[in-house]
Amino acid sequence: MNWSDQELIDGCKRRSAKSEELFFKKYYGYVMGISLSYAKDRDLAQEIVNDSFLKFFGSIESLTDHQAVKPWLRRITVNTAIDWYRKNKKYSQQQEINEQNEVFHEVHAISDMAYEDLVKLLHQLPEDHYLVFSLYEVEGYSHREIGEKMGITESSSRVYLARAKTRLRELVEMHLKEYAGR
Repeated sequence: MNWSDQELIDGCKRRSAKSEELFFKKYYGYVMGISLSYAKDRDLAQEIVNDSFLKFFGSIESLTDHQAVKPWLRRITVNTAIDWYRKNKKYSQQQEINEQNEVFHEVHAISDMAYEDLVKLLHQLPEDHYLVFSLYEVEGYSHREIGEKMGITESSSRVYLARAKTRLRELVEMHLKEYAGR
C-alpha cells in the first residue's frame, strides 16, 4: 500500500511503529542528502539523520500541515547539524578574528566543475568555515542568525564566510590546474 504523507503523519502521531518505519524509509534519502551537505563523512551524516528523525518523531504533535513536512524536516536536519557542531566545537580551536583583515573574491570557475568535485573541495574547508558557508550560501541564513545558532559573533560569521570563499577559490584554482595538466 502506498501511504500518503497525511496517513503516515497521523500514524506517527499515534506512535505507530509501522507508520514511523514507512515515514523513515520514505524520507531517509532526503534527510541523508541534507546531512551529507553538512557532515564531512558518512558516519557523522548518519548520526545527524538518526537524531533528526528522533527529533521529528518527538515533536510531530506540533506539525499541523502535512504539506509542510519537507521544509520542517529540512529545518530539523539543518538545526541538528548545527547542534552537532556546537556540541563538538569545544574540541576545535576557537579564536576571535578581525573582520577588517579579510577580503574575498568571487569564484567564477565553479560553474565549470562537476558537482562531486565541488563537494570534495568544500569538505576540505575547516569545519566552522564550511558550516558558515553552507548556512549562508545554501540555506540563506543571515550572519546574525548564523552567529546565534553557532554561538559565535556576527562578525566572526562574516569572516568565516570570507575565509571559506578565499580558501575555496584557492582549492578551485588548484583543482583546475590539476585538471588542465591531465
